[in-house]
This record gives sequence, C-alpha cells and structure tokens, in this order.
Amino acid sequence: MSRLNLILMLAVLGSGLLMVRSAYEARRLFTEIDRAQAEARRLDADLQRLQAERQAQATNLRVEKVARERLHMRAITPAISQQASLHMDASASGAAR
Repeated sequence: MSRLNLILMLAVLGSGLLMVRSAYEARRLFTEIDRAQAEARRLDADLQRLQAERQAQATNLRVEKVARERLHMRAITPAISQQASLHMDASASGAAR
C-alpha cells in the first residue's frame, strides 16, 4: 500500500509541476503577444505618418519649390525659349520619301 501511495504522490507532484510550467509558458506567450500587438500598433502609426509626409512632399507647390531651389530650374517663358528647326536639303528629303 505504501508503494501505491508513493507512486500516486509522485504522479500528483509531477502533474503539479507540469501545470505550473504550462501556466508560466501561457503567461510568457501572452506577454509576447501583447508586445507584438503594441509593436504592430506603433508600426501602423508610423506608416500613417509616413504616408501623410509623402503626400505633403508630393504636392505641386513642393515639387516646384524643390525644382527652383535645388535644381535651379525656372518657369518657361517666351523670352528664354528657343525654337529648333530641322533643315533638310533637297536630295535628302527626296531620298527620305
């Protein structure tokens, strides 16, 4: 009878240890899920902020300002435009036809 009691006591002790271990593992996994969800919320907020910044940078006024300041471009006017013409001699135009 004492041998049966010893076996039952070891089984109860083993199952108790397994239960404590599984509870610890469940808490650890829950904490990890919570951290991952917080990271996902932070990344989503960053994505929305970056999309708003991209839209602000792509406005026509912003592009025109960057073209003027960084690329030293200016608006086209008739005073600075040049017309290119194509001159072909008679023999070349006849051969092209």
